Amino acid sequence: MIKAKKSLGQNFLINQGILDKIVAAADITSNDTVLEIGPGTGSLTAKLAEKAGQVVAIEKDHRLIEELKNKFSKNTGVKIIEADILKFRVELSNYKIIGNIPYYITSHLLKIIFEEWPQPNLIVLTIQKEVAQRMTAKAGEMSLLALSVQLYSDPEIVGLVSRGSFRPIPKVDSAIIKLAPNPKADLETIKKVLTLAKKAFAGKRKQLKNTLGIPSKSRPEDLGVSDWINLATKI
Repeated sequence: MIKAKKSLGQNFLINQGILDKIVAAADITSNDTVLEIGPGTGSLTAKLAEKAGQVVAIEKDHRLIEELKNKFSKNTGVKIIEADILKFRVELSNYKIIGNIPYYITSHLLKIIFEEWPQPNLIVLTIQKEVAQRMTAKAGEMSLLALSVQLYSDPEIVGLVSRGSFRPIPKVDSAIIKLAPNPKADLETIKKVLTLAKKAFAGKRKQLKNTLGIPSKSRPEDLGVSDWINLATKI
């Protein structure tokens, strides 16, 4: 097995039960095209290929490309592409995104997916557990990350993954998160909400009347998504 590169945040998922759980969460059929982020050694890719009509796997690590192409050389439904996913131009429709991603790119990647790529039907990612919990937070514990994700999608943690499921073993536990994009997401409204929210969360411990000049004793973390939308449309 090729040694994981620390600089790329690589931790290869080896737990077959967890791989099956990821595939099940994505509810893949033969009509689906799957964009897989970071196939690594191809363990998840193989399971995706059994269900999906096509799998487009994007891998940044040049060392893994030849092995991946050899592994799937006889499978016409699998396409291996060497590229940096953060710079990759996605030109797919009716597709789902699945991946065990390097944790340090999570926020940046989601921003690109939501703002720049064609809207996927579903997103299923393995990410750091604490980050997944922050993404799914409700009013009272809302953060700028949670608000950003929930404006674009409905996030759900479908399973926890112990650090022992990876090689090398990471320092943190993980979670499988499923994000169902909101087909009615209005980019103009979201932009207005996030501009407002960034200003409010910059003064997180302050009441909103102090940061936004409105008569409210609420703090930024107290508001839900609908509250932020209403606030943005009124200001």
